[in-house]
Formats: sequence, structure tokens, C-alpha cells
Amino acid sequence: MADPARASKMADRIKVIVAKRLERGLRDPRLGFVTITDVKVTGDLQHASVFYTVYGSEEERAGSAAALKAATGMMRSEVGRNISARLTPSIEFIADAIPENAKLIEDLLREARERDTRVGQLAETAQYAGDTDPYVKPRDFADDANDDDAEDRYDEADDDNEDVTRDEDEVELDDAPPAEKK
Repeated sequence: MADPARASKMADRIKVIVAKRLERGLRDPRLGFVTITDVKVTGDLQHASVFYTVYGSEEERAGSAAALKAATGMMRSEVGRNISARLTPSIEFIADAIPENAKLIEDLLREARERDTRVGQLAETAQYAGDTDPYVKPRDFADDANDDDAEDRYDEADDDNEDVTRDEDEVELDDAPPAEKK
């Protein structure tokens, strides 16, 4: 297996070679404004993937892709002459998705800003569903002991609790199972 540093150096060198060759121009009129964004070389240094972007319409992108595919052999020859490797790697041109990804990210950020604005507008007119402070405060029993009506309030609370309890005798079970025979 080859050294990763060597593959990285070769990728950088191929990027420069291909970019310079494109700068000098190809004789293909379909070739538009092409930018080489990255090159990846396999670990065995036998294959290079050249990533590119094209500025322009979808038609110009398709034309540039066809022109680069047609010029692959000539680009490989150029790379072979300018690198010091025993074997020249095969070259594949791949359209980079950076512009599409950037547009998608911009659209998502714009949508997030719009939603934040709507939430901010709703928050300005929002009201609490219950009390502004929904937490129960601890009761101060020292104040209740000094209060004359405290005993009456505790008696009323006891009366309320008695109403809540139910008498076992009053409960009838209509669906009770029949008694078992012995």
C-alpha cells in the first residue's frame, strides 16, 4: 500500500497540471468556465478522480461534462508527462455538487430565519396559559398560627377531605362473580 502522504502530493500535483492545461484551453467549443475543485487519488496511485464545477446554465454544464470526457485521454497524457511516477493514473472527471449544496444550505438558512421571525412575532403577543408563576409556594405555618381564623380554615379542610372519602358499604358490585360452592 502506498503512503497516504504520497497520494496526497500526487493529487495536488494532478490538480495543478489539469488546471494549467484547462487554462491554456482545449479546442472543444463545448467547454465552459470550468474550475477544478479537488482531486482524490486512490491508495495504490492507479486512479484519480478530478472534481470540477462549471459556472453557467445546465446546458453549459452538460456541454462541459461532454468536453471533459472527450479530453480525458489527452489530460492523462499531460499528467503522465508531468509527474514522476512509474504508472500514470487513470483519470475520471466528476461534477462537484458544491454549488447545489451551497444553494440548498442558503435556502435552509433563509427558511430558518423566516421561521424565527414568525416565532418572535408570536412570542410578542403570547400570554401564559395559567398563572405567570405556576410553581406552588411553600406555606408559612408561623403566620397561620398567629391568625385567629387559622383553626377554622383547618377544620374546613378536614370537612372537605371527609366528603372525598367513600364508604365501603355504599359500593355495590353489579358484575360481581357468583360465590363459589364448597
